[in-house]
Amino acid sequence: MIYVELPHECDRRLSFFLSMEEYVARALPMSDEEGAFFMWQTGPSVIFGRNQLVENEVNLSYCREHNIAIYRRKSGGGCVYSDMGNVMLSFITAEKSVALAFNRYLNLICLALMKVGVEATISGRNDILIGGRKVSGNAFFNCAGRSIVHGTMLYDTNMANMLAAITPGRVKLESNGVESVRSRIALLKDHVSMGLPDIMATLRQTLCCSTVVLNKEQVMEIERIESEYLEDSFIYGHNPRATKTIKKHIDGVGNVEVRLDVKGGKIRDINILGDYFLVGDLEAEILSPLRGACFSHEGIEKALEGKRCDAIKGLDKRGLMAILTE
Repeated sequence: MIYVELPHECDRRLSFFLSMEEYVARALPMSDEEGAFFMWQTGPSVIFGRNQLVENEVNLSYCREHNIAIYRRKSGGGCVYSDMGNVMLSFITAEKSVALAFNRYLNLICLALMKVGVEATISGRNDILIGGRKVSGNAFFNCAGRSIVHGTMLYDTNMANMLAAITPGRVKLESNGVESVRSRIALLKDHVSMGLPDIMATLRQTLCCSTVVLNKEQVMEIERIESEYLEDSFIYGHNPRATKTIKKHIDGVGNVEVRLDVKGGKIRDINILGDYFLVGDLEAEILSPLRGACFSHEGIEKALEGKRCDAIKGLDKRGLMAILTE
C-alpha cells in the first residue's frame, strides 16, 4: 500500500484531510491491487455523517463555548468527536465495491493492532472492538469510481468533550455521565505501553511499503476542494419543511428519519436522514421517484416500481415500504 505524505507538517482543519481523501481518490495513480493510506490528527472537532441533521446530532452551543469545530463528511454513519488524543485513518482503493473495500480495511486495521499487541475484533456495522469495547468507528463512500474508507482510532481522547459535544451520545450509550461512556469505549493507552507516535509508526510500517509525498500544487488543489466542505450550505444542509416525520431504528441499518412534506395527499418533498451507510444513489433510486407520488401504499409502490431501492446498506424495498407506509 502507498503512504501519502504532506510536504511539511502544519496544523490543518479536519476538512482539509477529508478533501485530501478526495484528491487521492481522483488524482493519485494506483493499481487495482494497491491502495493509499494516511493518518492525521486535528484539534477538537465534531464530524457528522452525510445524511444526518446537524441539530439532531451536535450540541451546537457546547461546541461554540468550547471551541470545538463542526464538519460534515460525505460518508454515511454516525457523529464522532475527534481531538489530538486520537488518530484518524484514511484508506483509498481502486476497488469499486465499497463493501469489499470496507471489509478489507477493517481486517487490515485489526491485523495492524495485533502488531502492537492488541487483539481486536470487528463488530456490528462498522466498529472495531477491544475486549468488547469500541476503539474505532468507521465509514465509507464512493468517489470518482474509487472507494474511500475512514475511521477513528481512540488513544486518549477527551471523554468529557466526547459526551457533551455529541447530542445522541446519551441515548446511544444509555449514559448519564463520563464514567458510563468510558465503560463502553476502549482507549489504546490502556492496552499498550507504546505512545501514540509509536503506534502510528507501527500502523504505517505494517500497512504500507512505499511513500508518495504531495507537492505544493497538489496541496493547493486539496485546499480548493476543501472550500466546499467549509460552506454553511454543505455543513448545515437543506431539508424540506416536514409535515410528517417517521423515525425508526433498524437492526443492521441504523437510525433512519424520514422527513416528508405532504400536501393534498401527495409527497411534495422528502428526505431520508440517519446514520445509515449509502451504497447507491439515494436521490435517483428513492427520493426523486417519490416526489409527486400519492402518499399511500399504492402510490408509493407505483412510484418505486422497477427501482432497485437498495441505496441504503441493509435496507431493501420491502423494508423501505414498511417505513414509509407504517
